[in-house]
Amino acid sequence: MEGKKTLGYEIAEQLGWSLPDVIIYPTGGGTGLIGMWKAFKEMLGMGWISGPLPRMVVAQSDGCAPVVEAFQTKQDATSFWHKSNTIALGLNVPGPLGGYWILEILSESNGIALAAKESSLEIKTENFRKKTGIDASTEIGVVWSAYEELREKKWIASGEKVVLFATGIERR
Repeated sequence: MEGKKTLGYEIAEQLGWSLPDVIIYPTGGGTGLIGMWKAFKEMLGMGWISGPLPRMVVAQSDGCAPVVEAFQTKQDATSFWHKSNTIALGLNVPGPLGGYWILEILSESNGIALAAKESSLEIKTENFRKKTGIDASTEIGVVWSAYEELREKKWIASGEKVVLFATGIERR
């Protein structure tokens, strides 16, 4: 977990010791999200940043969405996802190690958890690549899907700072 805090410190430093309004993170086991949140709390405590903290968004595929299911059914912890099947291999984590903490972070940050349609991942990934020029792996498909949905629903307002995480590069 300590190593994953680097994600949070890097965001704050790159944004001039401020934080974005929203962070969308492709979530498998949850350690990245948990590490970031821990870093934000540490920086607040040290006075390096001031609030508010970002609204955190968990992005998963509907082929493996234990966090989304627990969030939508208002559970305190995730359950094992027995039907796990997604092309986003980094998200194929049917029993997330940090399920309980992820749900706490979503609650504390006024965040949300969304599942992209598995059938749309290749198209969403390609759309992201064309828009940004970043040859990201298929995990970005769930992030891009969540971003588009949240913009459309106005959950993300015009002018808000949003960080989208691309956690891997496509192997060719």
